[in-house]
Amino acid sequence: MRTTCLLLLLSGVAQAALPLQPSGATGRYEAATWKQDWSGCLWEDGVAEGRVDVIARGEEKRWRVSYAVGQIGPSAGGVAWNQPFAPTEEITLSYVLRFSPGFDWGKGGKLPGLGGGEKTTGGRPADGFNGFSVRPMWRADGKAEAYVYHAGQKGNYGDSFKLPADFRLPADEDIAVTLRVKLNHPEKADGQLELTFATKSSRQSLRRDDLTWRNRPDLKATELLFETFHGGSDLSWAPRRPCAAEFGQLRLTFTP
Repeated sequence: MRTTCLLLLLSGVAQAALPLQPSGATGRYEAATWKQDWSGCLWEDGVAEGRVDVIARGEEKRWRVSYAVGQIGPSAGGVAWNQPFAPTEEITLSYVLRFSPGFDWGKGGKLPGLGGGEKTTGGRPADGFNGFSVRPMWRADGKAEAYVYHAGQKGNYGDSFKLPADFRLPADEDIAVTLRVKLNHPEKADGQLELTFATKSSRQSLRRDDLTWRNRPDLKATELLFETFHGGSDLSWAPRRPCAAEFGQLRLTFTP
C-alpha cells in the first residue's frame, strides 16, 4: 500500500528525533499507529498488508517484519517507507537487528539504509546529479555487504561492497548495525562509507573513502530508507519458509 516525513531536530544537539521504538501495544502494527510514529509520511509498503508487528524484547519494543514466503521486494514481500530529514553532509544511522531462528537467507535481501536526492534504487542508477543510496544487505548463508548506488557504479544496479568473506550474520541474536555516510567534495572521489555489524562475540566493519556520492554541491543526504525485503530481481531470491527480522533502537546522528 502506498499510503515523506518531516524529521524534527532537537535544539542544540546533533541527534534527530526518530521513533526509537514503536508506540502502542504489542501485536499487529496498524497503519494508524504507523502514521502516528512516522508523522507526515506519505506512503508505506507492507504495514497495511499486515507484515509488521510490535513485539517486546526485554524492556523495549521492536518492529518485527515477517517476510512473505515466495515473494520479493517491499510491495509483496517485505516493507518500505522513506523518511526525509534535514539535508546534511554527514549522517550516521544505527539500529538493533535480530533475525529469527533458522532465518531463510536465500540469495539475499535489503536492510534499512540512507539516501539522498531522487530515488536511486531498483535499477535506477546514480549519476552524481540525481541522487544516491546505500543499504546493508544480507547474502546467502548470512554473508553481509553494503549495496551502493553511487556515481561511479558499474551498471544500472548498485555495487556490492562486501564484508570479510568469513563473516556471518547470526540468527536469533542481537546485532548492532551502524551505517555512516560522509559526502564527497563535488567532482572529487573522497566520499566516505562505513558499515559495522557488532554482536556479543564479534565486530566487523567495511570502510571506503574513495566514493563519488555527488557531482553537485546541493545534493545532500536527505532520507532514512526503512526498507527490508528479500531480493533481488526475480523470485529465485524469495524465501521458501517463514522468517522474520526485528528492528529497534533507531537513531540518526548528524555530524556538524
